[in-house]
Amino acid sequence: MILHKVRVCPSKIKLNKKKQLAWKIAEIASDNAKLNKYSVEMAINRIIDNASVAIASLNRKPVISSREMALKHPRKNGATLFGVNSKLKFDCEWAAWSNGTAVRELDYHDTFLAADYSHPGDNIPPLLAVAEQKRKSGLDLLRGIITAYEVQVNLVKGICLHKHKVDHIAHLGPSVAAGIGSMLKLSTETIFQAIQQALHTTISTRQSRKGEISSWKAYAPAHAGKLSIEAIDRTMRGEKAPSPIYEGEDSVIARILDGKKAIYKVPLPKKNEEKKAILETYTKEYSAEYQAQALIDIAKKLNKKIKNLNQIKKIDIYTSHHTHNVIGTGANDPQKMDPNASRETLDHSIMYIFAVALEDADWHHIKSYTKSRSNKKSTIKIWHSIRTHENKKWTKKYHNPNPKNKSFGAKVVVTLKNGKKITEELSKAAAHPYGSRPFKRKNYINKFITLTKNIVTKKESDRFLKVVQKLKYLKSGQINKLNIEIKKSDLKRNLRKAIF
Repeated sequence: MILHKVRVCPSKIKLNKKKQLAWKIAEIASDNAKLNKYSVEMAINRIIDNASVAIASLNRKPVISSREMALKHPRKNGATLFGVNSKLKFDCEWAAWSNGTAVRELDYHDTFLAADYSHPGDNIPPLLAVAEQKRKSGLDLLRGIITAYEVQVNLVKGICLHKHKVDHIAHLGPSVAAGIGSMLKLSTETIFQAIQQALHTTISTRQSRKGEISSWKAYAPAHAGKLSIEAIDRTMRGEKAPSPIYEGEDSVIARILDGKKAIYKVPLPKKNEEKKAILETYTKEYSAEYQAQALIDIAKKLNKKIKNLNQIKKIDIYTSHHTHNVIGTGANDPQKMDPNASRETLDHSIMYIFAVALEDADWHHIKSYTKSRSNKKSTIKIWHSIRTHENKKWTKKYHNPNPKNKSFGAKVVVTLKNGKKITEELSKAAAHPYGSRPFKRKNYINKFITLTKNIVTKKESDRFLKVVQKLKYLKSGQINKLNIEIKKSDLKRNLRKAIF
């Protein structure tokens, strides 16, 4: 790996494009490096993971709306939509929009946390859609996915966006552009321009994850994917981008992030080095914010330790800066304590999540978020007794550069009415790659079967699982076999009149 220093360069000094971060990214996207066999297998795991959560969300309102929009853009040799008959094809950018929303809606796919946040699985829907439309092979798709993960993970390691309240899809735009460029075997110059266009158009604020969180949280990465496809299309036609997008005098760094004196350090593999960053990422066992995964495991343990939950006086959670300030009481969002808050808001309230998991000794992607569940009196009592606190030890562990030592856990102290204290702590979620029972292929398959049960027929489920595990053998024009169909009558519609 090479650690690239990125800093603002005054306009009067013309920065050679080969010294720009966007060019360095484009170089590794176009280098045609050998595919790491473990990265290939993990990419297949993540396609299964994405399909699980996408199918489970097909009849949720945001996904229905995104699908209705995509249905208005048919294309003879385009891409498929999750759930829809595979003979029907649509413009790839609209397929990416609909499928990307389906993947993100339940907040139940993979994650990578470092200097910033990310859900690298958001790269897959736009790459999958373009692969279909451009009739690429299974190996082409795998190359693109592995490149996209490499780029996003390393941007997340090197550049913090949330500090400046910029949404994390600003790292997704460049990674999707790089992944598509790699998959299509485009020139370094074309990918370089597309990365810059994609970043320029995908800057937005974190209000989408603040206060009353709306359905836009599901749409945001799909929008970034769609914009990145369009950026690639333009640059393939010879169009150029604002440049240098990272280092310019009025660039993203200069005007939106740390400013003109900032120095960022972004790691990237050497040219022709195998890309392995996907192996550092991790999926979710539970449908909740990743920083809640270990805390759900803790709550399940405490459920067995505390005989009478009515005796709880208060609960203190000692954790990292990120957990405390994003999903904890440090966020200062009263909505996180509101029983009538949206599902998206409750998903970002560790107080709510911990209370439910403590009572139920379980977590369910639908039942745990119902209005009747969030309004349960005993839950509200526990929920409102919880406070989070930043602990420097946990913050340091959160930022540990060694993946084996990086931690997203917490220490929980439950104080009972009689003064007795019960303590439990956990550094990593059980399903984490370095947890007590890390997710393997069988776990991904089980997650798929569990989430798609009663939605997809067993025949279709078996077919998909067989095909996806042989992805590297799929020939040009066979990527549509990765689509999963359900009965047309089982797909809900939104027939409200709109523009399309």
